[in-house]
Amino acid sequence: MRNALLVAELSLREALRKRLVLLLVVLSALFIGFYLYGVWRLQGTLDARAVEAGLTTGPRRGLGGLPVASVTLFGMYLVYFLGSLMSVLSTVGAVSGDIESGVMQSIVSRPVTRPELVLGRWLGFTLVNVLYVALLSVALLVGVWVITGFSPPQPVQATLLILLGVALLSSLTVLGSTFFTTLSNGIGVFVFYGLGFTGGTLNSIAQIADTPVLSTLGRAANIVMPTNALWLGASYALQPDFLRQISSAARGANPFVSAFPVPWGMVVWTGVYALLALLLGMWNFRRRDL
Repeated sequence: MRNALLVAELSLREALRKRLVLLLVVLSALFIGFYLYGVWRLQGTLDARAVEAGLTTGPRRGLGGLPVASVTLFGMYLVYFLGSLMSVLSTVGAVSGDIESGVMQSIVSRPVTRPELVLGRWLGFTLVNVLYVALLSVALLVGVWVITGFSPPQPVQATLLILLGVALLSSLTVLGSTFFTTLSNGIGVFVFYGLGFTGGTLNSIAQIADTPVLSTLGRAANIVMPTNALWLGASYALQPDFLRQISSAARGANPFVSAFPVPWGMVVWTGVYALLALLLGMWNFRRRDL
């Protein structure tokens, strides 16, 4: 385990050396600043219209808070998408990149076992990805609250579900890195990510058209790739009651939100899935020829 922690530390130093962390900080600050500026302008417009109508300004409840609640929901979806993108791109060459560059030969000759190398790579990159998404989520939610006074009903639960999805993507990308080349791995994980979104869309269509077959296919896709199911659970936690009622009345017309919480069985399965992917990656790299 000590060697795995050493590899994780080296992975973090590699991210700093490649200025990955610096790039993330700069681009994230630009994204948060741009998005919160839009929220500030939205709140200013709502306040101006309230004054014209002889109403009070400030935080709004019920349907009056629909614009702010919707923009917060969309902002967190962007955070999840950026985090998913980050987790794949930063981890796609965790093992295969070293093999292709020839560095792996010098690493495995040292007293570090191959499973420890995979574990350390996963720890280092997953830590970067999870911290990135967590800070981005906090910055967005706190910024919206400061500007508008709006706070989602369950922000902590929503953020944890998003972080679990990011950890799963990191595990699957590390697993793929022990099987495939860097390019093939990246394409494969993105296709898998798209499969999860397809499952959510099929479930939405199944609710509208009352088609059990599509519902079964959607559930199967969510089991194979539960990232979209986690987002739908996070969207439920982010929606006020009136927005949940709208989502429920729409009967799945909007595939980006859900009127129901994510089943705890899906959450447990995602955690087990991420662990199994990591263990399979460690096992496969131990027996793989370089």
